[in-house]
Amino acid sequence: MQRIPMTAQGHQALEDELKHLKTVARPEVIQAIAVAREHGDLSENAEYHAAKESQSHIEGRIIELDSKLARAQVIDTSKLSGDNIKFGATVTVVDEDTEEEATYKIVGEDEANIADGKISLSSPLARAMIGKEEGDIAEVSAPGGAKTYEILDVKWI
Repeated sequence: MQRIPMTAQGHQALEDELKHLKTVARPEVIQAIAVAREHGDLSENAEYHAAKESQSHIEGRIIELDSKLARAQVIDTSKLSGDNIKFGATVTVVDEDTEEEATYKIVGEDEANIADGKISLSSPLARAMIGKEEGDIAEVSAPGGAKTYEILDVKWI
């Protein structure tokens, strides 16, 4: 069984979503199915079919979250340190072509959100940076061609 690395915040977010699905979304869709059944012929009842489809999505997500939480390897990033980039590091890089600086925190897949500056451990950029130090160059194969980034700073926040 493959472990899934995630921060404590990411783990809590998945637990919160699971709790919401089990205590709010699931009962709501069960109620919607019951109401739709009262409308008669189920073969031509769009409300019933929509509610059943929604139920299927909710149950699938519950199964997925249960599995991920069971395999979670929660890493306390506040206790990490060092010069080498690894999971939990906050890294400032500069694109050597455009001179644009960006700061990213390396997190688990479910936590990744580029708008918040969080990239997945399995992303090409994160994979290129793992093991590197401040001043090193990370080369990333991108659809538009290879990109190079200089690592300006590594923090543990």
